Amino acid sequence: MTPEDHAKAATDLLEAEKTGTQIGLLSGRHPDMGMDDAYQVQNAIYRAKLAEGRTVIGWKIGLTSKAMQYALNIDIPDSGILFDNMLFETGATVPAGRFIQPRIEAEIAFVMKAPLGGADVTRDDVIAATDYVCPSIEILDTRIQRADPETGKTRTVYDTISDNAANAGIVLGSERHAIDAHDLRWVGALTFRNGEIEETGLGAGVLNDPIESVVWLARRMAQYGQQIEAGQVILSGSFIRPVECPSGSDIHADFGPFGTVDISFE
Repeated sequence: MTPEDHAKAATDLLEAEKTGTQIGLLSGRHPDMGMDDAYQVQNAIYRAKLAEGRTVIGWKIGLTSKAMQYALNIDIPDSGILFDNMLFETGATVPAGRFIQPRIEAEIAFVMKAPLGGADVTRDDVIAATDYVCPSIEILDTRIQRADPETGKTRTVYDTISDNAANAGIVLGSERHAIDAHDLRWVGALTFRNGEIEETGLGAGVLNDPIESVVWLARRMAQYGQQIEAGQVILSGSFIRPVECPSGSDIHADFGPFGTVDISFE
């Protein structure tokens, strides 16, 4: 893909977000696109949003579970950018029409008290830079069709990364914990939709330990001259499959002693 191709894809995705109308697969439009192309599209979206007055509040990490990596035939996670207008309070209601095809995932969020960066970031560095961890819900959306209606071909990881790793929103629980107060591998969630349990999972599903997920992100960002800043939120990756959230969905994620998170969709 050329720089012009990256810019055009970013413009199309931004328009899809504003109008609520999905675009076709970028991987179909550009069969030769690769990982670098996908992040170039994401970066073009990032620059456009900053120009519109948005601010970055953190980062998300996706594709951290083996099940999702196998499904997409990829062996590394991906990442996306969290913007200020993506943040919802626990217990809030998402207005009708805000998203196209929303889904949610349960995750452990890290809130940072110090910058974190460099190609040699370690677990100890992540622990030292973390202010607290808390329960969270990530809201996913897709500005790209999940499958081509004519060929049936499904999205690739390059489509997803281009689309800001499918990120659309973040909901943080009110409980805050020191990073060493719990073994994060054993922090789990019971995720309910309209009172019925949909998914369960444990933090160990995230690269064996969510701390390792943040290590991965900091090292990846270093390749692009970036770092995690103090005050930013890091969504470390889902340990459940995405739960569909059509209109009228009430979501309750029960993390046990770790806390709860709630979000509803009009």
